[in-house]
Amino acid sequence: MSCDTPARFIPGMKWVLGFTTARRLLRQQDGAAAIEFGLVAAPFLALVFAIMETAVVFFAGQTLETAAADSARLIMTGQAQTAGFDQAKFKQEVCARIYGLFNCNGGLYVDVKNYNSFATINTAKPIDSNGNLQAGDFGYQPGGPGDIVVVRLMYQWPVYVSLLGLNLSDMSGGKRLLMSTVAFRNEPYI
Repeated sequence: MSCDTPARFIPGMKWVLGFTTARRLLRQQDGAAAIEFGLVAAPFLALVFAIMETAVVFFAGQTLETAAADSARLIMTGQAQTAGFDQAKFKQEVCARIYGLFNCNGGLYVDVKNYNSFATINTAKPIDSNGNLQAGDFGYQPGGPGDIVVVRLMYQWPVYVSLLGLNLSDMSGGKRLLMSTVAFRNEPYI
């Protein structure tokens, strides 16, 4: 018998050695956490950023609602009319209530209108079919005592994260129109 391995046993030995090598590689856990983190990190971070952006959009919407209610009270009680407010002065009063979150000079729109009845009030978003804001007929008509008035504040909020086709934007350019509407009857302030 010689020391040389017969040629017929070589394929079997390669299979056994390959099997033990594969088993040894499967048992090793070095770097498994890094690979698992690499697989899970991107979807996890995308989800975290989407949740954060959604929370900021809702917070900004609530801030706009509060500013609309507070500034509409100036018209409802007659303070804006007796002080001679125009649209620019009323917008200044609104901006004093929403500092920090919004760019008042660049993106806030104010629309104050009179209506004959509550049934004729149009509260739809003024966005055309292309996703552009239609601000051409915005005005400032605070009315007199007993008049029905609608105050609308609008802001084009930029949206940065869109996840799996679920996008918060409803305007062109990746923006969302935040709009707050307050409808009321003016008090008899005279």
